[in-house]
Amino acid sequence: KVVNKLVYVLCAIFLGGIGIHKFVAGKVGSGVMYIIFSWTTIPVLLGIIEGIVAAFKKADINGNIVV
Repeated sequence: KVVNKLVYVLCAIFLGGIGIHKFVAGKVGSGVMYIIFSWTTIPVLLGIIEGIVAAFKKADINGNIVV
């Protein structure tokens, strides 16, 4: 799915613990799993890692990346 890079990275880093970046990317199942396990620190760590990885992806001319 194609998403805006800036929106995805910010959501992943700041709201990754509850899976907002997964909902932005259209991955509802993964987003629900992040919400279910949000009481642990695992989604927070994964969100930060996914945000950093997405930050280094090359964006197209419109600022979008493929997730």
